[in-house]
Amino acid sequence: MHQTALDTTQLGQTGMEITRVGFGAWAIGGGDWEFGWGPQDDEQSIAAIHRALEQGVNWIDTAAAYGFGRSEQIVGRALQGVAERPYVFTKCSLLEGRNHRVVHNLKRSSILREADDSLQRLGIDAIDLYQIHWPIPAADIEEGWAALAELKDQGLVRHIGVSNFDVEQLHVVQQIAPVETLQPQYSLIDREAEWELLPLAEQEGIGVIVYSPMGSGMLSGGMTRERAESLPEDDWRRRDARFNEPALSRNLDLVERLRAVADRYDTTPGAVAVAWTLRSPAVDGAIVGFRRPDQVDPILPAASLELTDADVAEIEGGVR
Repeated sequence: MHQTALDTTQLGQTGMEITRVGFGAWAIGGGDWEFGWGPQDDEQSIAAIHRALEQGVNWIDTAAAYGFGRSEQIVGRALQGVAERPYVFTKCSLLEGRNHRVVHNLKRSSILREADDSLQRLGIDAIDLYQIHWPIPAADIEEGWAALAELKDQGLVRHIGVSNFDVEQLHVVQQIAPVETLQPQYSLIDREAEWELLPLAEQEGIGVIVYSPMGSGMLSGGMTRERAESLPEDDWRRRDARFNEPALSRNLDLVERLRAVADRYDTTPGAVAVAWTLRSPAVDGAIVGFRRPDQVDPILPAASLELTDADVAEIEGGVR
């Protein structure tokens, strides 16, 4: 398998050397759940994973919730027979409720069962990074985190982290076991992580992988007003504020500024949006969702694209 050299970095203090862009497997879970992305073609999803690995991407981030197991199963299928397995990161705490809706559960027994199910679906003997998906219910985060520490002690997971936690919740669980990684949402249209979370991670040497660096596809360069208005009924973005007015016009203006910078570097608006998140000294990697093999190559240059202060000023021209 031909591998391209992509820029890599240490993920916090885990000892894992990761490519600066990782494969995000949310969308490939399909549309049949509360936060689905519409119909997906599993063979295309597998081809996208293989293309990313061929291009040197060395980690995949998925979750049990994505399509309630479907995403993990597809990742597992894609990894069969791969000579050099990438790091596999997944998450727990979201279960399937009635009508394909999500229910939150941080009870120990539930998490131990979830880990076992994820290992089966992924077809691996240990999860490289296991994360609490959401800190809900907040009253159970300590029980949930203790369960992840237990799984690490047993060797079923190699490293443990959290997603969507705030600084206060982070401090609570750190009393039980060190938090090795954080996974916040971070993009030009969602900068909340800059306020407290990223500075804390940098100060404490906690690894950070950010999700939705292109604002769930809004900043990819492929989103238009027409496309936003015609998203499938089972694509959760139809209901998301970023894809509806008044935010839609603002976001499409931002894409044009990204496009102007991208043209100078002969790359895509999406790659520039991802590179912007990687400028933060706290951010080790960005999770980028691919659903077809042709989506992979236009974004990977983000791993090594160094934006100048002038580029950033132009991009941010109306964001702050």
